[in-house]
Amino acid sequence: MRAAVMEGIRKPLVVRDMPDPTPAPNGVVVRVEANGICRSDWHVWTGDWTWFGFEPKFPHVGGHEFCGIVEEVGDEVTRWKQGDRVLVPFSLGEGTCEWCRTGHHNMCDTRGLRPGFGYWGGFGRLVALPYADVNLVSLPESIGFVEAASLGCRYMTCFQGLVDRAQVRAGEWVAVHGCGGIGLSAVQISTALGANVIGVDISDEKLAFATRLGAVATVNATVQDPAGAIVELTKGGAHVSVDALGIAATCRSSILSLRKRGRHLQIGMTSSAEQGQISVPIDLLVLRECSIIGTNGMGAPGFGAMLQMVERGKLAPKELVHRTVPLEETGAVLESMDRYGTVGVTVINRY
Repeated sequence: MRAAVMEGIRKPLVVRDMPDPTPAPNGVVVRVEANGICRSDWHVWTGDWTWFGFEPKFPHVGGHEFCGIVEEVGDEVTRWKQGDRVLVPFSLGEGTCEWCRTGHHNMCDTRGLRPGFGYWGGFGRLVALPYADVNLVSLPESIGFVEAASLGCRYMTCFQGLVDRAQVRAGEWVAVHGCGGIGLSAVQISTALGANVIGVDISDEKLAFATRLGAVATVNATVQDPAGAIVELTKGGAHVSVDALGIAATCRSSILSLRKRGRHLQIGMTSSAEQGQISVPIDLLVLRECSIIGTNGMGAPGFGAMLQMVERGKLAPKELVHRTVPLEETGAVLESMDRYGTVGVTVINRY
């Protein structure tokens, strides 16, 4: 199979032929038709997550926001057959632990199940996936592969975070700090839920994109203090504020943006600069009775409601796709993320 191969930390990806995978008895091989390029892939490529023990073995094939067609099926698989169109959650489970049994596959106790991290992913044409009956999601014919890829890690994580974890309600104010792929997904989903959304970023281009996706106001953090601007716009602060980036500045601004009894939703993961530790205004959280909520992906059981909203036109993830690229441009896209150079979602759709 052709794949964009990582041969070392920050080394340019090399497109070359790699061995075709074979399915485990409980797994399938999926022929990838589209794959989103995510900032999590950048964290891996830069070695930015080695501080908590994640070090890929080289050669490595990344990519975790993909969809495609079932190519081969293991002997124990009962739900899938060759030719089925499938969407692959990056939050896989093995199906029997406490968390999987209650529908929280994203919390599975078994480590190493995430494609592109624990094993080769969608930067290759073929991916072998374990526990297929538990994890794969049927992709409706009405949803194209590029649009389905844009539902990957960023979008589905936001959906679970906003709908299930923060429980955003119609009429509430939602502030989104960082308008990259995660942030723009949060803008669109919150708008679809009936919320009034404020987008925050340092790029006017990204803020304009947020406006097109439904934001009723935007704040350029290089010009205004985000927290102060949001408190003024909302006459007291946001009901829900989202850190969509994961750096100290956006996390603190998100918390400071909250009104009394507000909910801070942490989606962005930190880099080696923070190493998982960010100082927060803890007394303010106490005095205002605010909540801090974490969210981490979404397992297969959660996809039904999201896909129904896409099919009915309530959600339009394809609007987040800024451009599509061939496999050969994967490395250049990752390199541009050093400068936060991507706008919206970039999807590989030519292998």
